[in-house]
Amino acid sequence: MKVHPEEQNVFEVCLVVPKSKAKKEDATCDCVEVLENAFLKVGFIVERIDGVTDEFMKLAAPLKLLGKAAARLEMKKRTHIGMDLLFGLDEVDAFVRQPDGSLFSWCERFRCYHHLIYGIVNENQSAVTLKCDEEEFQWKVGESLVRILESKKIVKQIFPLHDEIRRKKLLGNWALNWWDITGQPIDEIYSYFGAKIALYFAFLGMYTRWMLFPAALGLILHLVEFGSMRLLALPIFFISIILWAIMFSQFWRRKNSALIARWQINYTFGGDPAYRLSGVDSSLQIPVELIEDQEMDKRKEKEAFQRIEWFGRLRRFRNDAIVILSIICLQLPFELAYAHCYEVIQSDVIKFGLTVLYLFAIQYFTRLGAKMSMKLINCENYESNEKRADSLVYKIFGLYFMQSYIGIFYHALLHRNFATLRQVLIQRLLISEVLENLLENSLPYIKYSYRKYKVRRNKRREKGSSQGKIQFTSRAEKEYLKPSYSASIGVELEDGLFDDCLELALQFGMIMMFACAFPLAFAFAALNNITEIRTDALKLLAMYKRPFPRAATTIGAWLNIFQFLIVMSICTNCALLVWLYDQEGKWKIEPGLAAILVMEHVLLLLKFCFSRLVPEEPAWVKANRVKKATQAQDICSKQLLRTISGGEKALNYVKKIE
Repeated sequence: MKVHPEEQNVFEVCLVVPKSKAKKEDATCDCVEVLENAFLKVGFIVERIDGVTDEFMKLAAPLKLLGKAAARLEMKKRTHIGMDLLFGLDEVDAFVRQPDGSLFSWCERFRCYHHLIYGIVNENQSAVTLKCDEEEFQWKVGESLVRILESKKIVKQIFPLHDEIRRKKLLGNWALNWWDITGQPIDEIYSYFGAKIALYFAFLGMYTRWMLFPAALGLILHLVEFGSMRLLALPIFFISIILWAIMFSQFWRRKNSALIARWQINYTFGGDPAYRLSGVDSSLQIPVELIEDQEMDKRKEKEAFQRIEWFGRLRRFRNDAIVILSIICLQLPFELAYAHCYEVIQSDVIKFGLTVLYLFAIQYFTRLGAKMSMKLINCENYESNEKRADSLVYKIFGLYFMQSYIGIFYHALLHRNFATLRQVLIQRLLISEVLENLLENSLPYIKYSYRKYKVRRNKRREKGSSQGKIQFTSRAEKEYLKPSYSASIGVELEDGLFDDCLELALQFGMIMMFACAFPLAFAFAALNNITEIRTDALKLLAMYKRPFPRAATTIGAWLNIFQFLIVMSICTNCALLVWLYDQEGKWKIEPGLAAILVMEHVLLLLKFCFSRLVPEEPAWVKANRVKKATQAQDICSKQLLRTISGGEKALNYVKKIE
């Protein structure tokens, strides 16, 4: 019989606290001892481990404790009749289980942990004096114990722990499994990491699998000598990859909805605990007095909410205009200067070095733009942090769009030098993707090694001796020293998936918008993505702490960016074909040129037609939803009739007595 994860009492969360120097007789007031006793009183299973310099408190929550927390949180879960109802511990069998057989998903379990950990408050009649070494402080009535210990830097960090059994299993059948180049255990990834990371890898796997078709076409076009027929082969290749991209985006929507249905995820999920841990408020910034004043005139209330709504939209429009103007005024001259230098320099070695220096230099502009974007987003009014994160994605992608493509547009539009254009594309693809993979996989290990070295050095200084080898024997301590899976930009709103999705979107734009100039780019991208699946998996399982789970039902704003890049690709590739056809620049409306212009309009029309032709939801998902809704309606109707019938009988009985 398979044992569910909740029934195994696996340690899933760890707190890092300093080693206690208090004497045993003073342990009753020691804040770490008080914290441990509070956790035990709540119902946690606690294990304390001594590390080299810190102490680690591992927590495991039995199923009954998680159920109580879910009930207090009024958590809604999917039932067997398809309705999302408030969880009740006494009606466990009514709720649908996860793909791995557990009752709660990782995201739901972490919400329960978060509620239980931060829900420990002082319920005494007076404040409690706590000690940490020589320092004393007051734990006030109604104050969260963990919050005050965090403010005093006593609780240094709270992070999710890897489950070693499941981690090693995923390493074997996912990260180190090279036999199935695009296959992945998506359900296991969802159960272990949560919906957001699972959706990213499902998207990456499908994208890579579909990439094999244009990669094969690109190889054929590169290897076969078409001669005078090349001007005909390129438009055929262009039409094929545009149709491929349109179909891919539509069929991904179908797969997305199928995964959400299989995982029983509600589209209207609540606040994300990962956001709350970072201290970001996810609520809409509406004045409290508008909600509390029940006697306000309805007309005035409506006007007030409309004013808030439209002022918020105007503020967002203003901020977007600031970002766009900043990109044009500050970054555009730098990008054009680089492109011009690349055009006039003759030495390939100097060009390569210039490209490397350029890629490092633009990081400064990106950091500056990210800081400005975050300040602007903090002034905007959004319903949730998901909307705030989407706004950050659009703004940052605008910066990277300018960085990545303006130089290439310069070579294509002004000089029409296809030899230089191909050279630039090859260098950008090789340098950016190889450099990104090297940095992604080497930086976490370098950070981890440096932190271990730093801990050993400090420990030797405390001992006053440089002799002896210091070993890290605890798995919790090793995970604590690993870097967090966080975004390089906008850490408050995004995790490490931001960088992975950004890399994927930039690659898609590079190979799609200049497909006619360099068809072989699809083969490079396919090889890179096959490697990316395994390296990203290895990164999550071995190089980083276990990420905080984040709720999601789609890949968010990134899908809109992919749609935008498809439309851009239609325009740019048609322009490239026009310049290939009209090399002398006569711009006469000849049959070939007219055909290219007509083709552009036809492809744009097909782009919007296919979005209507291919349904976003598979038929079985829709049929199951309708079936469950009908069953739920029937059950509610019968229950309502019984209630009405019982009420009438009681009323008649009362009348007879009277």
